[in-house]
This record gives sequence, structure tokens and C-alpha cells, in this order.
Amino acid sequence: MDVSFKNGGKDVQIHPLSSVSPKAKIGHRSVIGPFCVIEKGVEIGDGCVFEARVSIKEGTVIGENNHFCEGTVIGGLPQHLAVPEECGIVTIGSENTFRENVTVHRAMKESGATIIGDNNLLMVNVHVAHDCRLGNNIVMANNAMLAGHVTVGNKANLSGAVGVHQFCRVGEYAMVGGQAHITQDVPPFVTVDGLTSNIVGLNMIGLRRGGFSAEDIKQLKEAYHIAFRSQRPWREIMKTLEEKFTKGAVVELIRFFASTARGILREGRYCRPVQQPNLKLLRASDDDDDEVTTIRLNAG
Repeated sequence: MDVSFKNGGKDVQIHPLSSVSPKAKIGHRSVIGPFCVIEKGVEIGDGCVFEARVSIKEGTVIGENNHFCEGTVIGGLPQHLAVPEECGIVTIGSENTFRENVTVHRAMKESGATIIGDNNLLMVNVHVAHDCRLGNNIVMANNAMLAGHVTVGNKANLSGAVGVHQFCRVGEYAMVGGQAHITQDVPPFVTVDGLTSNIVGLNMIGLRRGGFSAEDIKQLKEAYHIAFRSQRPWREIMKTLEEKFTKGAVVELIRFFASTARGILREGRYCRPVQQPNLKLLRASDDDDDEVTTIRLNAG
């Protein structure tokens, strides 16, 4: 197998049952397991690991120390009714983990790119569609799905089975609950309830873990109340925010508001599951004491 190695490509391990194009470029210390397919034009950085049955398609550029688990497909054609003859590329940074059966698609236009940054964790069955842009230190749990042209900011968390509509944005440090349907922009630093798909407050745990100062958190709380609870016209809200806050993390929140194209998710109360009521029945017994039977009613 005549494979082109980047920078000399020392200590590369390629399983004999894999197919690696001689026109692919493989970095140092990369490990390619059985039944993998690495197509022509692929560039792979140093220290990458490919478990069994990984497919890396033409038009994919990968950085260093990425781990691809079984069944992952990177660089597939866009899922679109009008796929052009020449598509864009996929570029992936370093230190990312792609768990089983993750799919990432190339950009629609030849000049475009689907971009994934560094230190991201994409869990089982995650899908990243064409022209998406992911930052760094993002976690996407099982079955989360991004439609085309979605942007996800640094250190955002998308829980299981979240679906994000095309052209939407998820801001940095946002926490999106499981099974949420995201059809408008999710601002930075907020939490979205998975049951209602509404914003339910700031992501306080993420802010504290992220090392935000007490002053930053105080300003974010104040800006949040102005934006979501003041019941004023949006132009007036934006004017108040821009005049009141000129530095700190809250500036990123204001910038995000100002640049929205699809609108911002609304705020709503957290919807707790309805507790099933109990019905207690008295049943006569042979002795003087009545027997009590408890029946749990089905709330549905």
C-alpha cells in the first residue's frame, strides 16, 4: 500500500483490512483500524486514532490527536435535494472525540467549509450537517442533530436528542436540555428546558465552572431580567442594554442579540412533570377497622 505520509509519517499503523488511498496524507503516530476507508485528498494530522469501520471522505482535513470511534463517517455529501457536483470541505481541529456512528457532512458550496474546532465531544449518533460551525470544548450528547448552517459557540452543551433548525445559533456556555426543539437562536450563558424548548434562566453551573467573576454573573443576571422580563419593546431593550453595559461577559450577550436573524427563543417557566394523584378507597372488613386500598391514577 503506497500511502503518502505527512512530514515523513513515522510510526503509522494501518490495518491490512483497511483501504487507504495513496493520495491521502497521514500524520505521525496515527492508527487506522480494520475496515476503515480513507479516501483521496484526505489530510490527517499526527496522533489520530481510527477504530473499526471509520470512513473519512474526500475533502476532509483533520488536525492532531483526534479519536474516531466505530462507524463514524466524516465528509459525506450534504443531505440536500440539490447537491452540486463540487461541494466544499470539512475541517476538524485537534483533540476531538467522535463516538460511534457520528456523521459530519461537507459544505454545500465548493468555497465553503463545515468547521469543527478543538476539544469537542460528539457522542453516539450525533449529526453535524453541511456548513455548520462548531467552536471549542462543546459537548453534544447522543442523537443530537444540527441542521445545515448551524453555529454552536464555545463550551455549549447540547443534551440527548436535541434538534437544531437550520441557520440557528447556539451561544457559548449555553445548556440545552434533552429533546429540545431549537427553532430560534439560543443566547450565550442561558439554560433551555428540554420539555418546553423555552429559556428558563442563566446556566449558573456553567458560568461558575467557567470561572466567570461575581461581577460578570451579576451583570448577566441584570441583563437577563431586562431582556426577558421587562416587557418592553425590543428596540428599547437593546438601547437600554447597550447604554448600561459596556464591558465584561454581558457584552457578548448584547452582541449576540444584535446580530440575530431568526429571533431569540422566548423565556418560559420550567415545566415540572405532573405528579400522578392517588385515590384512597375504603373497603369494609370483617372486623371493626376498615381496610384502606390506595390506587395510583394515570394522569394521562
